[in-house]
Amino acid sequence: MRALVTGGTKGIGKAVTLELASSQASVLINYLADETAAAETATEARAAGGDARLIRADACSAEGALLVADAARAELGALDLVVHCAVTPANGSALDTDADVFRQSIERNGLSLLWLVRACADLLQPGASIVFLTSGGSSRAVPNYAPLGVAKAVAEALVRYLAAELAPRGVRVNCVSSGAVDTAALRAVMPEVADQFLADSARRNPSGRALSTADVARVVALLASPGAAMIQGQILRVDGGLGLI
Repeated sequence: MRALVTGGTKGIGKAVTLELASSQASVLINYLADETAAAETATEARAAGGDARLIRADACSAEGALLVADAARAELGALDLVVHCAVTPANGSALDTDADVFRQSIERNGLSLLWLVRACADLLQPGASIVFLTSGGSSRAVPNYAPLGVAKAVAEALVRYLAAELAPRGVRVNCVSSGAVDTAALRAVMPEVADQFLADSARRNPSGRALSTADVARVVALLASPGAAMIQGQILRVDGGLGLI
């Protein structure tokens, strides 16, 4: 498998990278700034059995998406899987968040999926899968989450349109919606209450434990498998059942 993972050196993105590497995939790992984390992730991925390569670019911008696609073209030649985990944290309320901050969040966290898919379209092989990482804040009003939640909702709508347009080419597009998991991105959005939020989520989870990044990564891998060939335009919620309560 030839895979591209944006934001693939931290949090859920890193877990996805390592999950794919454990299946001997060739993974192009995108990151933005942290050289140390990138090098460590690439080393871990190779140790897990994968062929890991790095591309530094801003995958949440149209220009960066082109750079990432060019790297995939040069390094891998084609793509069987694209996982868009890159995110620009943004917090605040719908009424009070600065207009430019809100607009930028929608551009970077919502529309970036479209720019990435357009840039990589010629690389996608029949049977290929695209997965966008979303969250429950796209459909529920989560405090202090409006700029990001609205952006995720935009991306989810794009997933449905892209799935319908790419299905005739044998390419599928879906979302994985993660419950509360301890990542730097979550802590950036809710810096003062993250520990309590995570503890409460684990305590209330009917599955009896906290959600891990590996739990989410395994569902991404499932969507990339041949057995998921007829899953199109869907949002798969991974939260241990917490959202049912």
